[in-house]
Amino acid sequence: MALGALAFVPLRAGAQDDPPDAEDVAPDPAEVAFGAEAEVVPDEPGESRARSTVTRAAMDERQPQSTPDALRWVPGVAVQQTSHAQASPYVRGLTGQRVVHVFDGVRLNTGIYRQGPNQYFFTVDEATVGSLEVVRGSGSVRYGSDALGGVIRAEPLRPHLGPVEGVVWRPRVRLRYGSADREVGGRAQLQVRWDDTAVQLGVGYRDVDRLRGGGVVRHRTGGGTLTRGDVAPWVPRFAEEADSPPSEWRTQLGTGFREATFDVRIDRRVAPKLRAFAALYGYRQMDAPRTDQCPAPEAPVDECLSIDRQWRTLAYAGLRGDAGFFRDLALTVSYQRHDERRRRDRPRSGVRFRWDDRVDSLGLAFRATTPLREAMPRVALTYGADGYRDEVHSGGEQAFTDLEPERVFALSRGQYLDDSLQVSLGAFAELEVQPLRWLTARAGARGQIVEVSAPSDPESGSASVDRTFRSLVGRMGLEARPHRRAAILLNVDQGFRAPNLDDLTGRQQVGPGFQFENADLQPERALTSELGGRVDLDWLRFEVWVWTTRIRDGIQRVVREIADCPPSTPDCQGSRDPFQLVNAPGSSRLFGGEGVAALSLPQHVALQGTLSYAWGEGPSLGDRFAPAGRVPLSRVPPLQGTFEGKWRHPATGLWVGAGLRWAAAQDRLAVSDASDPRIPRGGTPGYALVELRAGWRWKDWLQVSVLAHNLGDVAYKVHGSSIVGPARGVRLTLELGPR
Repeated sequence: MALGALAFVPLRAGAQDDPPDAEDVAPDPAEVAFGAEAEVVPDEPGESRARSTVTRAAMDERQPQSTPDALRWVPGVAVQQTSHAQASPYVRGLTGQRVVHVFDGVRLNTGIYRQGPNQYFFTVDEATVGSLEVVRGSGSVRYGSDALGGVIRAEPLRPHLGPVEGVVWRPRVRLRYGSADREVGGRAQLQVRWDDTAVQLGVGYRDVDRLRGGGVVRHRTGGGTLTRGDVAPWVPRFAEEADSPPSEWRTQLGTGFREATFDVRIDRRVAPKLRAFAALYGYRQMDAPRTDQCPAPEAPVDECLSIDRQWRTLAYAGLRGDAGFFRDLALTVSYQRHDERRRRDRPRSGVRFRWDDRVDSLGLAFRATTPLREAMPRVALTYGADGYRDEVHSGGEQAFTDLEPERVFALSRGQYLDDSLQVSLGAFAELEVQPLRWLTARAGARGQIVEVSAPSDPESGSASVDRTFRSLVGRMGLEARPHRRAAILLNVDQGFRAPNLDDLTGRQQVGPGFQFENADLQPERALTSELGGRVDLDWLRFEVWVWTTRIRDGIQRVVREIADCPPSTPDCQGSRDPFQLVNAPGSSRLFGGEGVAALSLPQHVALQGTLSYAWGEGPSLGDRFAPAGRVPLSRVPPLQGTFEGKWRHPATGLWVGAGLRWAAAQDRLAVSDASDPRIPRGGTPGYALVELRAGWRWKDWLQVSVLAHNLGDVAYKVHGSSIVGPARGVRLTLELGPR
């Protein structure tokens, strides 16, 4: 089959949540061939899924701009960007609330995760990540509500707990520069180890300027030469450049941001295979305009919706490893706060709006595996429970800036209703039986309760909410190994997503217009079936999957009239289109496939690639723009893939490589896509991008990496994105200090 992109990692049946220390694990042969010296992630008991892992070494070579950006080379994943400071991974055509994000065993999805693409995974700093894993397909049995499309797990950099004598200090500094947006930033890290204890301290900062793209992405209909009055599409807007026609403008308005990060972690080995840990992680993003609203389509150039701050603070502690009959124990207690402040400036109208939202989350998660029989036939039970409590505080204000002095009035409500609450409790169990050496069967189930409550606000026409959603979902899987190096896998998974506070109470600006709440929504339910094959030889690793997902009562946007806007919502009454979320009548369907291959050649040459395709349709919602019958689902990615090659010299630490990333045109548009100013008329054009990479490592103390991206200086957009991708440029990273 044709090949596209693949991370420089081995293709594995699975990976456990808490990888052991790198010193404790022998390197995988494929990792050595590809030069990925990062820790190897072992198989996870009870799992045999479509999954991909991106190691720290692969990220160092590809130099992604963010954690979501690091997933662009993963099969089955597309990364949409509503702004330069946001990015949302699509997994098998689904994103936002339909994909669960996990950081070091802590669930990041909260009650205010937005419908469609959102910014929240961007708040995991790429420089602090040790590895990323994408599990494609429904994960509701293990992860509860929201995991319809898949699960993305980020594992942080950890201090090593290998044997040492005395006190060992390991300082490290990372500096990076990017030419397309004049990014300047870095991270300073210190690891201290003694006996069975290790401490890691880290701080980071970067300043990112306006993004220079490859040019104007044209509409797929019409064509012709763009004029000053016909720069299209409306998003993004470009800064005027002297002596250049609009078709040659490059610098995008509504881009650029600043961010700072900090992290503290303490690990202690309390038993030979058990570690205790405590960690504090902080992310601070400031001055980040929302590209599609800065300025908004048809608005004056000085109007802007910006995110003044996007802050996440996460504190957690727990145990990982083996303890008695608990194998692969993962126990975590956590607290996180997400704080967002948005500001809309309309200087020509003398008005400024500001909204503040904060969600405080408490969490407790437990999981373990117990072998019930270790001789043939083997039997093991994996089980766990989790609970999360999200409390939301939200408010807003309107200021009249043309008055002297300035007059400020509090709005009756913010984006959400103040003092809203969401509580989720669940428990699961999975049984794995291996009756024969070549056959393994798995089956599991989860019970879940989600309670959502919010007070009323008569002034804004907001009704109170008091809803309880219950669900029981199951899964089954078969794995046959006709040869010890080959496997055939079949999985059938039920998925479940309860409407959250964003669905039931949220009012917000979205790409096509303004969205307001629906307090009567019902849960989404899904059924995913997938069939996969895997071959794992010394010189070749190959994997292919075909899958289908049916979603019942899918939550989608329907176009309303301006008269339907709730009171005290000027953004809705002044929007291009007001939208409301509803449960679709009938079922929606997605299907597709992914292929991935890695080839190790003599002389330390490695080639690898993937190909991905997704297709989706659902019932028409019957609004004034929608045709009757079945219609495409919103922003499903097109056929896409990538190819990578690399050569390295083990004696000198020198390596060189190249990458190709491409996507076909996407002209299957949902009703909301056709009216979305971020998407060119007729759909998003296809593209092909070529990049070159090189690097050198000296004695594990110095590493230099250079990336020359978009060598063809292509003007391109990922389907649904606001920004035009970076123009031809370079990124340079310098790291000093031992790993």
